[in-house]
Amino acid sequence: MQTFLQYLLNGIAVGAIYALIALGYTMVYGILKLINFAHGDVFMLGSFVGYYAGGWAATHLHDQAGTPMSWVIAAAIMLLSMILCGAFGYLNERIAYRPLRNAPRIASLITAIGVSFFLEYGGQFVFGPDPKFFPTLIEKHLIQVGTITTTNYQMIVLGVALVFMALMQYIIYGTKFGRAMRAVSFNFETASLMGIPTDRVISTTFVIGSALAAVAGILYGLSYPKIDPLMGIMPGLKAFIAAVLGGIGNVPGAVVGGMIIGIVESFVAGSHYSNFRDAIAFVILIAILLFRPSGLFGKYEPEKV
Repeated sequence: MQTFLQYLLNGIAVGAIYALIALGYTMVYGILKLINFAHGDVFMLGSFVGYYAGGWAATHLHDQAGTPMSWVIAAAIMLLSMILCGAFGYLNERIAYRPLRNAPRIASLITAIGVSFFLEYGGQFVFGPDPKFFPTLIEKHLIQVGTITTTNYQMIVLGVALVFMALMQYIIYGTKFGRAMRAVSFNFETASLMGIPTDRVISTTFVIGSALAAVAGILYGLSYPKIDPLMGIMPGLKAFIAAVLGGIGNVPGAVVGGMIIGIVESFVAGSHYSNFRDAIAFVILIAILLFRPSGLFGKYEPEKV
């Protein structure tokens, strides 16, 4: 039981990061029916913003070298990462996707893949191809909960992720903007005719999704300090699978899907089949596409062809 609970806690912490990234995928798909494959690389961008901002803060804001940074500085770094990644999300939608809104979907899909490659290889040119070690934003401590050993990092990851997930739930279902977002998702043309500023709603959706990816990037760097320009590929794919598993376009489904992927991955990593840790997500993807293509919480909607 102790081992079971330990793996469960580890899986929930990882799944929370996947869920934050998956929210960006599912929000954009819900609005535009577009799979934004560059989203995982925005997650990478958020980590590098935290890396450079953290390095600057460690050099200029502390008298004693190596002193862990305060909570205020860590929160400021996360906010900066959210702002910069949100700005990139806005520019990405405005420059890359909006001109293709009335084009065939394959054009937008190819553009998304192109933006992904641009970020990955542009990141290697700007940041360098070698891995870098994320700065210590907060001092790490072991926490003993009964017979389970965890760290304050896992508690921070879970707590911050839950706060942002709850905030997203409130924005979507409890605000005027959320109603506009759901209206655009339901029927783009009708929402436009009803006076809803669809362009603004879509741009804001990209900004929010990119900001959530930045939060995930900071939390990932805190938990797994080694980062590199290609780090967004696998977490991005797993978060996409989480969105499909929960029912892409469904916000609570993305959260549940991320948790499931993280928990299953944690148990596989602790078994004799640890080499299949990354592969298990793709097995889940194949299974969900075969037996329930609409996902756990999605609804089947026939399309005219």
